[in-house]
Amino acid sequence: MDSKDDLEAKWDVQLRKGSLELGVLAALKGRRLFGLELLGLLRGFETMAITEGTLYPLMDRLKRDGVVEASWEQQGDAKPRKYYRLTTQGELKLANFTQRWRQSVADIEHLLRHPGPGPLMPKGKPNERTRSDQ
Repeated sequence: MDSKDDLEAKWDVQLRKGSLELGVLAALKGRRLFGLELLGLLRGFETMAITEGTLYPLMDRLKRDGVVEASWEQQGDAKPRKYYRLTTQGELKLANFTQRWRQSVADIEHLLRHPGPGPLMPKGKPNERTRSDQ
């Protein structure tokens, strides 16, 4: 792996660490999914590709936190599957995380759209400089 690929891989790992819980909660919104089904769904997105060893500990924590609930179901002769769904608390957490995510993206986009070298005021903030400062 060359240095560019290595840097991108490291970036992806850090991004995934920070956004995986939001991705899982979003994947479960309005859905009831069993573990491997959830894993397959997440793997369909480049930045959400994870392993079982990452997913199941996260699901256990989310269950302990009361954000998701899980139930075992058996259909026919197939092995029982553990299905996950959001709780009411999970829906609220997803709404909060979604708001924070969108604000973070908007803040970064603002910074990217306004490159230097001049001073940059945070969007929505009045210019705090007065005439005497200029």
